[in-house]
Amino acid sequence: MEYNHREIEKKWQQFWEENQTYKTEIDHSKPKYYVLDMFPYPSGAGLHVGHPLGYIASDIISRYKKLKGFNVLHPMGFDSFGLPAEQYAIQTGQHPAITTEENINTFISQLKNIGFSYDWSREIRTSDPNFYKWTQWIFMQLFNHYYDKSADKALPISHLTAQFSTGGSAAVNAVCDEDVIEFSAEEWKAMSEKEQQLVLLKYRFTFPEESYVNWCPGLGTVLSNDEVKDGVSERGGFPVERKLMKQWAMRITAYADRLLSGLDTIDWPEPLKEQQRNWIGRSQGASVKFAIADLRLPNDSQNRQSTIKNQKSIEVFTTRVDTIYGVSFMVLAPEHEWAMELTTPEQKDAVEAYIKWAASRSEVDRMAEKKVTGVFTGSYCINPLSEEKVPIFLADYVLAGYGTGAVMGVPSGDQRDWNFATHFELPILPILDSQKDIDQQADNTKEGRYINSGIINGMTYKEGTDTLTKWLEERKVGKGKVQYRLRNAVFSRQRYWGEPVPAYFKDGVPYLIDEADLPLELPKIDKYLPTETGEPPLGRAENWTYKPAPKPPMGALDTPPLLGEAGWGLELSTMPGWAGSSWYWYRYMDPQNNGTFASKEAIDYWQRIDFYLGGSEHATGHLLYSRFWNKFLKDLGLVPEEEFAAKLVNQGMIQGRSNFVYRLKSSEGEGKKPVFVSHGLKEQYEVTQLHVDVNIVENDVLNTEAFKQWRSYYNESEFILEESGPAKGKYVCGFAVEKMSKRLYNVVNPDDVVARYGADTLRLYEMFLGPLTDAKPWNTNGISGTSNFLRKFWRLFFDDQTGKQKWVDAEPTADELKVLHRTIRRVEDDIDRYSFNTVVSTFMIAVNDLSDLKCHKKAILNDMVILLSPYAPHISEELWVALGNEEGTISSAPFPKFEPKYLVESSFEYPIQINGKVRANIPFPIDMSKEDIEQGVLANETVQKWLEGNTPKKVVVVPKRIVNVVL
Repeated sequence: MEYNHREIEKKWQQFWEENQTYKTEIDHSKPKYYVLDMFPYPSGAGLHVGHPLGYIASDIISRYKKLKGFNVLHPMGFDSFGLPAEQYAIQTGQHPAITTEENINTFISQLKNIGFSYDWSREIRTSDPNFYKWTQWIFMQLFNHYYDKSADKALPISHLTAQFSTGGSAAVNAVCDEDVIEFSAEEWKAMSEKEQQLVLLKYRFTFPEESYVNWCPGLGTVLSNDEVKDGVSERGGFPVERKLMKQWAMRITAYADRLLSGLDTIDWPEPLKEQQRNWIGRSQGASVKFAIADLRLPNDSQNRQSTIKNQKSIEVFTTRVDTIYGVSFMVLAPEHEWAMELTTPEQKDAVEAYIKWAASRSEVDRMAEKKVTGVFTGSYCINPLSEEKVPIFLADYVLAGYGTGAVMGVPSGDQRDWNFATHFELPILPILDSQKDIDQQADNTKEGRYINSGIINGMTYKEGTDTLTKWLEERKVGKGKVQYRLRNAVFSRQRYWGEPVPAYFKDGVPYLIDEADLPLELPKIDKYLPTETGEPPLGRAENWTYKPAPKPPMGALDTPPLLGEAGWGLELSTMPGWAGSSWYWYRYMDPQNNGTFASKEAIDYWQRIDFYLGGSEHATGHLLYSRFWNKFLKDLGLVPEEEFAAKLVNQGMIQGRSNFVYRLKSSEGEGKKPVFVSHGLKEQYEVTQLHVDVNIVENDVLNTEAFKQWRSYYNESEFILEESGPAKGKYVCGFAVEKMSKRLYNVVNPDDVVARYGADTLRLYEMFLGPLTDAKPWNTNGISGTSNFLRKFWRLFFDDQTGKQKWVDAEPTADELKVLHRTIRRVEDDIDRYSFNTVVSTFMIAVNDLSDLKCHKKAILNDMVILLSPYAPHISEELWVALGNEEGTISSAPFPKFEPKYLVESSFEYPIQINGKVRANIPFPIDMSKEDIEQGVLANETVQKWLEGNTPKKVVVVPKRIVNVVL
C-alpha cells in the first residue's frame, strides 16, 4: 500500500465533514477546553502559507486536549465587515456582501484543505444580520448604562435619573464628562426632556461627541491609529489629516483601573500587557488652572488673586505639581478650541499656517517626532503661584485628544520641554538645589530641597507636593487628580459596510430604536461613496428614518413623544471593525440562538477562552476593547468571567523568501529586448534588481521559459547564464528574506504546497520552522525533509515495494518501549509548554530509532499514530484504521500514558579507555560494584588483546561514565 497523500487527505476530509466528527455539544461529563484563533478578515487574496501558522498551532492544541479527555470547542468564523470590501465595491459597483461571500468561500475551502478540526456548524460572520443584531443589542445596553463609582460597576441609566430626582447632581458619584453642570433635584425636574437627555449623554457609556479623528479624504472615512502608517492610510496610501468631527464614542475610560488590575490575573505575553499598561497610562498628579493674562491686573496681591481665579483659564494636568515654579511657557495642541481665540493679529498668519501643517500629520507621527516645531500665539497666561506671565505656544507634540490638550513647560525638569525652551530661547528656571534630573529628587530620602519656589522653598519633594496641592485646592485653582492616557474610544466610521448604529435623532438628541426592531439592517444604496454634501454613504439611502411604534406615555426619559407620519433620521455612520470582534467568542457558544446572544447554559459551561491565539499588533485595539466589553457584560451579570481569555499566545510571522533577477540597464527602454544576467555574473555589469515570482524559481534557479510567460513584456527575454560551478548553464536568482506580500511576488499559496506535498507535510513543516512566537522565513526547498519523514513513518507500517503490511502483534522489546515512552514524555511536555517545533524533532528521532530497531510491533505503532495525530491527522487516521481500529475514532482515543519504568536503565555501556584511547564498549548492570566492573573489563577478550599480556598499573572506574585502564 503506497502513501498517496492526495487520496488519503481528501478521503478523511470528506469523512470528517459527512460524519461531523468535530461537532461539539455541551457535555458535563468532561472538562471543557475552549480554543480560539482571532478570526480572519476574508480578503480577496485568500491565504498564503504564513496565515495557517497560528491555525495549525491551535489545531494541535485542540486535538491534543481532546485526546486528553477534554470536551473541546474549536470554532471558526469571519470578521467580514471592513474597508477593503467597501473599496472594491466603490471601484466595481458590486455589493460588498457579494465579494465578501466569495472571499469567505475561498477561505473555507483553503482551511478545510489543511485539515483543521473546526466545528463548522458554529461558523459566524460579523456581517450576518443574525450576528450583528446582538452587536447592536450590546450597543443599546451600553447606551442605557453608566459607571457608578460607589458601586464600582455599570448600572442602568434609570438608577442615575432616580438619584438626580431625589438629590440632584450632588447625589451622584459617577464617571462622566468633565464639563458636567451642577444642579439640584428641583432644577433637574424643571428641565425639558431635551435638556435632561443632553445631561445624560455626559454619563452614558456610548454617546455622540465632537472629537479629533484621523480623517482620510481619499477613503472618505475615519481611520483608527493602527490604520495609519507614516501619515497615510495603510490601505491605499492616501493622506490622513486630523479633523474635528461628530462621532460616537465609548467611555472605555470608566474601566481604566479595572483594565489595569485585570492584567495581573491573565496569562498573556508580558510585552503585550506592558503595551496595554502604557496605553492606559495611569498617573497620579494635580490639575492646575492657568488664567489667561489680562494686562490690567490689579497691583495688590489680594485683588490679583481674585481676578486670576475668575478669568478664563487653561487647565493642565501634571504629575509634578512641585515643579510649577519652573514653568516658563505653556503649550497647546494646534487643534485646541482656543487656539485662534488666543492668537494676536500679528501672529495670525503664522498660527494658521502651523495649524494647517499639523492637521496633515497623524497622531503616531506627531508623538514620534524628534524635531522641535511650534508657533507663538502672542498671548500669555498667569502662573497661579508665581503670578508671572507665561507665553502660550502651539506645538504638535501636544494632542487635543490627550489630557486637556495643554502642557505646562518646565525646561529644568523635562528633556522635551528643555529642547523646546532652547529652540525658542525661553527661560530655564532652576527649582532645586541640584542640577540633577528632578525625577531623581522624587524620593523622600534624597537631600534635595526647593529653591526659588515661593511657599515651598526649603521643602522636600513630599512636603512641597502636599503643600502645593492643598494650596491650589483651597483657592480653587487646582486639585489632586488621577489621570489616564487612555481616551474614550471613537465608535463610528463614515462607511457603508459596517453595523448600522441602532439610534435615531430627534432635535439633535439620540434615542434608541426599539429592541423588537433589531436587527437594523443595512439599506440598499446606489453608490458606496459619501454624498455630494459630505454625508456618509448611508446618507444615500431612501427613507433611512425611524418611526417608533406608538406607546402610552410612561414618563421615562428615554421614551420620546409620539411622532407624526414622518420618521426621525437614523444615524448615518456605521460601527467600527472592532464592534463585532469585541464579543464574538460568546456567539460561538450558541450561534443559532434567536432569543439572546448566547444562552446562560452555554455561557456557564464554556465560561471563557482557555487558549487564544493571534497577533500582538492587536494589543491596544481588539484586545483592549474586548476586555472593556467583557467587563461591562460581567457587570450586567450576563457573563461569569471578568477577563475573556485566560491564556493568550502571539504567533510570530512567517516571512517570505524573495527572489531577484538582474536586468542589464543597457536593455532597458521602449522597444529593447530585456536581457538578464545571472546572480554570479551581475558584478560584471550595470544592472537593475527586480523581484520575480518565487513560484517559477526552484532552489534559486529560474525557470526561464516560465519567466517569459510570466509577463508579456518578458516573452522575448535573453539570459546570460552561469559559466562555471554546479549551476553552469543555469540562471541563478538572488534572494532575500522579506515580508510575504503580493507586491514582492514572494507569496506561496498553501493550496499549491498541499497539492504537491500534502496537508500533513505542510502542518509539520510550519511547526518545524522554529518557535511559534518567533518570526521565521519560509523556504519551500526545505519542505522535502518533512515529506520524507512522513514517508519513513509510513514504511514502519507498509512495505514500499510490495505494499504489504509490516506490523505484527508481538510483544515489544525493552528498547522499543523505551523509544515509545521517551517520545510520549517529550511530546506531552513540549505541547504543554507550546514548544511545537521541538515535538517535530522528537517524532523524527523516534521514527529513526524505531527504524533502526526494525520495530513493526502494533503495540508501539498504535501509540505512535495517536501521538502524531494532532500534527498530521490525515495519515494518522489512515494508519489507525489500517491497524484494525474503528474509523474516525482516533480523535477521541485516549492519549498514551507515560510509564517512567520503561526509561529506567538496567545497564550502562561503559567506554573502555586503554592508555587514553577508547578500545571497547562493554555494558554492565547499573548496580554492579566497581570491583566487579574492573574484573569484567580485564576478563574481556577485546581488552585482553590490547593489554598484550601486560598487567595494568591501575584501573579507574567512574560509575556510569567511563573505565580507564593505565598500563
